[in-house]
This record gives sequence, C-alpha cells and structure tokens, in this order.
Amino acid sequence: MNIFKLTVLMGLAVCTLVAQGKSEERVTSPDGQLVLTASLNRDGQPCYMLRRGGETIINPSVLGFKLKDGDLSRDFRVVGFARDTKDETWQQPLGEETSVRNHYNELTMRLRQRHGQQRQLDIVFRVFDDGIGFRYVFPRQKSLSDFVIMDELTRFNFPFDAKTWSMPVDGTVYYEALWTADKMSRKSEVSTPITIEARPDLCMVVHEANLTDYASLKLKPRAAAGAQGVEMKAELVPWSTGELVFARAPFATPWRTVVVGRTPADLMASRLMLNLNDPCRIDDTSWLEPGKYVGIWWSMHMQTKTWAQGPRHGATTENTRRYIDFAASHGFKGVLVEGWNVGWDGDWTKEGDKFSFTQPYPDYDLKALQQYALSKGVRLIAHNETGGAAKNYEAQLEEAFALYEQLGIRAVKTGYVNALMDNKELQHSQYGVRHYRKVIECAARHRLMVVNHEPAMPTGLQRTWPNLISGEGVRGQEYNAWSTDGGNPPSHIVTVPFTRQLAGPIDFTPGIFDLRDRAVRGTRPNTTIAKQLAEYVLIYTPWQMAADEIENYEGQPGLAFIEAVPTNWSETRVLDAVIGQQLVVARKDRYSGNWFVGGATDETPREVTLRLDFLEPGATYKAVIYRDGEGADYKTNPYPLAIDQRWVGSHDKLTIRMASSGGFAIMLQ
Repeated sequence: MNIFKLTVLMGLAVCTLVAQGKSEERVTSPDGQLVLTASLNRDGQPCYMLRRGGETIINPSVLGFKLKDGDLSRDFRVVGFARDTKDETWQQPLGEETSVRNHYNELTMRLRQRHGQQRQLDIVFRVFDDGIGFRYVFPRQKSLSDFVIMDELTRFNFPFDAKTWSMPVDGTVYYEALWTADKMSRKSEVSTPITIEARPDLCMVVHEANLTDYASLKLKPRAAAGAQGVEMKAELVPWSTGELVFARAPFATPWRTVVVGRTPADLMASRLMLNLNDPCRIDDTSWLEPGKYVGIWWSMHMQTKTWAQGPRHGATTENTRRYIDFAASHGFKGVLVEGWNVGWDGDWTKEGDKFSFTQPYPDYDLKALQQYALSKGVRLIAHNETGGAAKNYEAQLEEAFALYEQLGIRAVKTGYVNALMDNKELQHSQYGVRHYRKVIECAARHRLMVVNHEPAMPTGLQRTWPNLISGEGVRGQEYNAWSTDGGNPPSHIVTVPFTRQLAGPIDFTPGIFDLRDRAVRGTRPNTTIAKQLAEYVLIYTPWQMAADEIENYEGQPGLAFIEAVPTNWSETRVLDAVIGQQLVVARKDRYSGNWFVGGATDETPREVTLRLDFLEPGATYKAVIYRDGEGADYKTNPYPLAIDQRWVGSHDKLTIRMASSGGFAIMLQ
C-alpha cells in the first residue's frame, strides 16, 4: 500500500503535496522547537539537518545506499515534497502508562536519479516535540524489483564531541556488555541505542524503531569533515555471505530515531520509538496480562541444580510442585522451569537441533504440573532454549505452541545461547530478525506472550505485537552469579534505565536476597537488599521475576514489597535522574491507583528529598518505606533493611538516605 494512502486511511491525517521544483524543505515539531531541513547537496545526495530553538544540533548529514547493482546515494533530483500531520492518542494493554499521545508533522522527500535507470527513493521524516524519526521507502518501479543492500550510508553529523553512553559491538554476542561513558570520538563500533549528554540542557538518544525484515543497526564514529564535531555512520549486521539486506520493492526500512530532551528524565519519558511502530495487530488483547513469576533457574546458576538429567536435575515434578505452592501462597502468577524438555544433556549450546519443545524428561510431568498449577491459580511458563538452532525451533513452533495453548500456558521464555543461528548467521542480522518475528507472530496466533532472551535489540515492536512482553539484551542478574569480573558494578542499575531500557522492557530478573559470594568466588549482586527491591520499580517489564531460590524468601520482610508491587502502570514519573549515579522513579498502578517509588544510587551513599506532589491533591496515603537500615553497605553488610510507615499527602516531602550501592522502595496506598 502506498505510504500516503496508508496515513489517510489511518485517520486524523492531512496530506499535502508541496510544489515541485524545490530542492529543500523544512518541517517543524508541533511545538515549533525542532526544525528539520531536508535537501540535496551539490552532488545530488539527500541530506537532513536538525535545529532546536535556533541552534543546530545535527549538522547536514547525508543519506542513501550502496546496492549490489548500483549507487543509490547521489545524482538525485527532487520530484516533490509531501506533508502530513497526525495527532492521536492510543491505548496500550501493557505499558508504563495507559495512554500514549502520537503527535507529529511529516515531510516526505520524493527523489529520482537523473541518469542511468533513474531509480526512485522516498525519505520520510517525522518530527515530534521530543525528537525525529526518518525512514527510506523504495517505491514499486520497473528499474528496481529485488535488490540487495551492501551499505547504508546514513549519517548523524553532530556539531560536538560529547559524553556518550554506549555498549561496544566487540566483546558481546548477546548485547550483554556494560554501558560506559566516554567522548563520542573515542568510541569503537557500538550498538544502539546510544545516549548522549551534550551539555546540561541537551540530551539525545540515537536508535531505531520498527525493525522489520532488516538488519540491526550499529554506529561507528568518524571525524566530521571541517568541523569540531563527530559523525556517526550507520553500520548493519551482515549475513554470513557479506550482504546486509535482501529486499523487494515496495519496501520500507526501519526508522532511524533521535530523541531530544533537556534532561535525562526527558529521555526516559519519550515514547517516540513506540509511536513509530505500527498499531496493534492483535484484535483481541484481553488474554494479555501482567504478572510476576518465580522459577527453577537461579539454582542452576548457583550450581546447586542442573539443566541436564541427573541426581541434581532441577526440573523435576516434585521440585516444580514446591515452586507452584510457593507462587500460589505469595500471589505470583507464573512458574518458569528451565531444563524440563529433552535436549539439555550434552553440549546443548552446540547441539541445539536436539531440543524437543513438546517432549518432557521422564521426571517432569508437564500436563499434570500445569493442571496442578491451574488448580492453584498459577500457570507454568514454558521455557524454550534453542541453542541458536532457529530452523529446528521453527519446525516445531506450531506443534509446540498449540500444545501450550491447549494446556492453558500463557507465556513462553525463549533463548538463543549461541554466537550464531544455525551455526552460520549472526543473531542480529536480517536472518535473525526474520526468525524472531516468526516466533512472535506464531505465539500471537496461539495466545502466548513471549519473553525473548538473547534477542535482537528491541525497537518498539510491542506496540504492534504486545504479546512481545519483554526481552533480555542486557547484562542481567545472571552476571552476578558467575561472571569473572565480580558481577555488575554498583552503577549498573542507575545506568541501564537511561540506555538499554530506552529500547524496551527488560527481563532483568531482580529480587536476589541471598547476597553471599557463591558460584564463582567474589561474585554476587553488588547491591543492598533495599536496592534489590528498588529494581522492581526502576526496571520496567510487564512480567517481573522474583529470581532467587524460594528458600531464600522465607522469613524475609522485604518479600512483602515484591508481593505487592504491580507490573502494569497508568502513569510514570522520573523524580530524580543522573545517569550512572542515581535514579528515582514513581509509577502509578493501573488497577488500584496506588503509587510505587523506587530509588537507587551507585557506590556513593546519597540522601534524596522527594516531593510527593504527584499524589492526588487532598488525598491521604499510607507510605510504607523499605530503605537501607543502619550500617548497610553493599560490600560489608548488604542485609540491613528498615521499614517505616507514615501518612502523607501531596504537600509532603520524604528525605531518605541510601547506602553505598543502596536504595529504597515505597508503597503509597
């Protein structure tokens, strides 16, 4: 369908063709603060530039492609410009707020090459109050049917060399490296999103939206010609044969996105990426539900249980019944069980084609356990580790998902622990992206929610497919069990919400209460108990895990907060934010109207004063405050937890001290 026809059919759209003959045109954000200029340079290369309030924040940056059979980056003329605008509010069944406003002005630059085959290319720019998105559209045309992209030439030409938070491409297979800050010019090739602190009143995030049938985006810095700034060039994850993308016109690329804010809190509040994804394609979303779960998982990382069969096999009927009973007693909706199915014996990371996703081991009664769980108001979560054998998984998808649907299972956790898919293709290439989409769409047909571990970096697809409830793609809690570098540093939890979380919900698996050195000596969560509680508010996901072995929750007063904290919100407020140092977030429960607040710090102890003016005026709330107790310190004494109660209103303030790598969690009801 023609993109202009599509916007009209979606409603609230006005499409106007600008007079032909012009080679430059501007489009502003609805509030008038951002101005994007699209133009051609003297070589006929398409370019864009972005200004905020009269100041250039992205210098002229070239666009285009190298195709296998030609150059699609220069020798263009402008056929015409088209405009569009939209202002709508849409509802999300699961999210950090109930309603999302989608308000933008759009400019499409229609191009045709002057010579040769005179190929056509459209570039669509959307400008929001909080940033921009642009994508390439290849119209249907005689001179371009099937084509192969060998290089995407997109540039982000910044007029500064700013402090940039990013994750390197080298040294991480599953997007599981630490996010670190340095000057942009000193970065190696990095994954997106990248978070830029240009100055105290200018923060930016570069990422992508609606990654569909394409390769994942990377960025590589290079000196900007004739300027003091830095240019970031788009790089794509290739196929094993060297090509980047195989496509057929008509074809649209993912959106390249730049979020613009004055503070780090503005970046967390942006929903630009979601708005650049297509509307929900699931007609009936009533079966989608949020919740919390426990699981037979951490015990494997603690090396007290095994995935494979044997005397310490974790996924037994008896052990699973214990977890079901615990879940039912404490209000958890799900029980994840890893190692239940045939295929875990031997080196499953290299022999993923031996996995069966329907055949349980003899000591695990799948059907009886699900029936038992349902009788307790709980459901099993079906774990599907693939070992990267995508074809083996795809061959079993329909049968496996039909079985889970028949049993009443509602959620699947997938995994791809292998550097390559099918021992050949990178997971974040077009090959992997196609596979992940097959899984999501098949799951939707069978009313299954998906938690995707070792994923492609999220790009907002949960708007279109809200059964994609969360993903990993982060250095999660498991690194606190066995990493050889001492686990995640104290700054990690106050960095991830400004970086990886800007891409989408995270299955971080918080809630470890046994903070002793285990598994690998010297490795454990580098937090206090109070900070573990704070993670339930700071890190967003519609399905949140209490990750510890259930024995470690017995007699722990902090468990009451995990039991009470919801996972679906009607409103989110960032109250205090300094990337890598401290963060305080307040969220309003979608169902009760109660508020929950989480706060955390890095290794530096801090005192914060919270204004409670987000509460309903005139109402009185009981505040239950879980905070670091006397003497708490993540290195020497992570356990002290103080619990205070007081009555508060919107006019009140709360002053709370956080220990080294500590935090707090508050219920306001």
